[in-house]
Amino acid sequence: RPDEKFLNFGAGALTDSELLAIILRTGTKEESCTVLADRILSRGEESAKSLLNLFEYETEDLMKIKGIGKVKALKIRAVIELSKRIAMTSAAEKLSFNNPEAIAGYYMEQMRHSKKEQVLMLMLDSACHLIRDTVISLGTVNCALFSPREIFLEAVKNEAVNIILLHNHPSGDPTPSSNDKKATKRLKSAGDLIGIELLDHIIVGDRSYVSMKEEELL
Repeated sequence: RPDEKFLNFGAGALTDSELLAIILRTGTKEESCTVLADRILSRGEESAKSLLNLFEYETEDLMKIKGIGKVKALKIRAVIELSKRIAMTSAAEKLSFNNPEAIAGYYMEQMRHSKKEQVLMLMLDSACHLIRDTVISLGTVNCALFSPREIFLEAVKNEAVNIILLHNHPSGDPTPSSNDKKATKRLKSAGDLIGIELLDHIIVGDRSYVSMKEEELL
């Protein structure tokens, strides 16, 4: 049993499926909790078994799996959320809003698993301290929709002096598109006119990022 193996040999001796089985506790009449865990990690027959597949599930998706009810689905979703928060807490220790790598590292887990593009705005004071961050737009699979007017109204409302934009590419490739470059230049020009500086636009991929500032595209 996975829990007995955990107690006798420690967490490191368990497979991913066995660790998930401890969360599930029970399987079905036809299969053990470890086999059920295997099925969840491989998304049925859709892909190779991987912990990253857990990030693809919404609560409703999990409840469609035989052997997974509401309680088990919520437990799995809670584990996923905890893993994201642990990663963000670790990254927060190195967070500097003058450092694109640190910013990307902090927001990476929050954004890289999203199936749709989302635009996040960080609003900063004159000393580059964070006032707040907010999601400006949730887009389709390929294109996030946002306007300079929407962005700067929010920045003015929060008395921001500087802003940083982040958005994700669901494809995993953070290479800026021509639209990304055009939108960034337009926002930079608009911000300069009203006295709110766009410090950077960071595109997040799968464990990778591109900073417009570092690439001298601002």
